[in-house]
Amino acid sequence: MESLEIRQIEQLPAPLGLYAAALFSTRKRTRKPAPMPAISLVRPALTLDAEHVARYAALCGFQAAHGVPLTYPHMLAFPLNMMLMVDNRFPYAMLGMVHLANSIRQHAPLSVGQQIHMEVRYGAPLAHEKGQAFSLTTQVHALATGELLWESTSTYLRTGIAEPFGLPYQSRIAEVQASQAKEEWRVDANTGRRYAALSGDFNPIHLYAFAAKLFGFRRAIAHGMWTKARALAAVMPARPINGGEVDVEFKTPLFLPGTATLWADAYSEPAGQVFEVKDARGEKPHLRGVWRAS
Repeated sequence: MESLEIRQIEQLPAPLGLYAAALFSTRKRTRKPAPMPAISLVRPALTLDAEHVARYAALCGFQAAHGVPLTYPHMLAFPLNMMLMVDNRFPYAMLGMVHLANSIRQHAPLSVGQQIHMEVRYGAPLAHEKGQAFSLTTQVHALATGELLWESTSTYLRTGIAEPFGLPYQSRIAEVQASQAKEEWRVDANTGRRYAALSGDFNPIHLYAFAAKLFGFRRAIAHGMWTKARALAAVMPARPINGGEVDVEFKTPLFLPGTATLWADAYSEPAGQVFEVKDARGEKPHLRGVWRAS
């Protein structure tokens, strides 16, 4: 079994450099499944910056009363996720990867000014009917005590891989549907560019229509994690939480500019609250999720 290589990342590479590496990775045209390299990337000391948290909260619709948003650490983890997927030992091209799902667990309160230790690594391979799926896992610990504060799993799909291996990918919330229409959103054309500036996720499909068309989309599409955060901001109570979890699956693109509708059922214990982001008519789901406090 390959021993785990742990890399300390003191300074992140420039986003444009990462996307140049992602474009270069398109040379990887394998149709065969392959194991993920045993690599872990670590940011040994990060501070939850008050200004950055506030900018993120405003863009996603969180209120000041929410404190550090439940989804915020994903912003800090994304560059590490991307670094793993442009690594030379990663077997697939990064561009064209499909983000299937994201799950977040917060175990203890987060606060601005708090210092954290973050680690990202590959998770389990999953066999999907359309190709090879795999996960990236992130853990956030308190720098001072080592306490696990927050963790997440993002599941991705590389289509076109024959004979994928691993446990079968199973949709966790595919049959769950929200019944109550709550809000209508008008999502501006620059939403993807604004989110990219905060997160470092400059995937061309999110920025401009002409760039998205190069990858088969008729217009730019919203980042899935912005859509998740925007929905969560709308359904969570306006107060910080000690802990909670939110699972979502990404369904269809939300085109920019565009109109979306938020649907949500009432919160209940211990099931939590089901929510969906759908198209303007409330027919086609863009995202489906469940959140619960703990």
